[in-house]
Amino acid sequence: MKFRYEIILYWSEEDQAFIAEVPDLPGCIADGETYQEALQYVEVIMKEWVEIAQRLKRPIPEPKQRPVTAYN
Repeated sequence: MKFRYEIILYWSEEDQAFIAEVPDLPGCIADGETYQEALQYVEVIMKEWVEIAQRLKRPIPEPKQRPVTAYN
């Protein structure tokens, strides 16, 4: 299953971990000791999020298209 959702990745000083959030899927968040680990875990959580929504017959949001801008 391929996902095209935006993932926001940041360091949390409070948690002492990298956090990966998927804004289009409420509550879809994971953490890890490295950013690679956080991304790996959030991919698993996205899959589970969609599977549960399908099972419960809840709507699955379409990924939002973000405008791409470049700065000089």
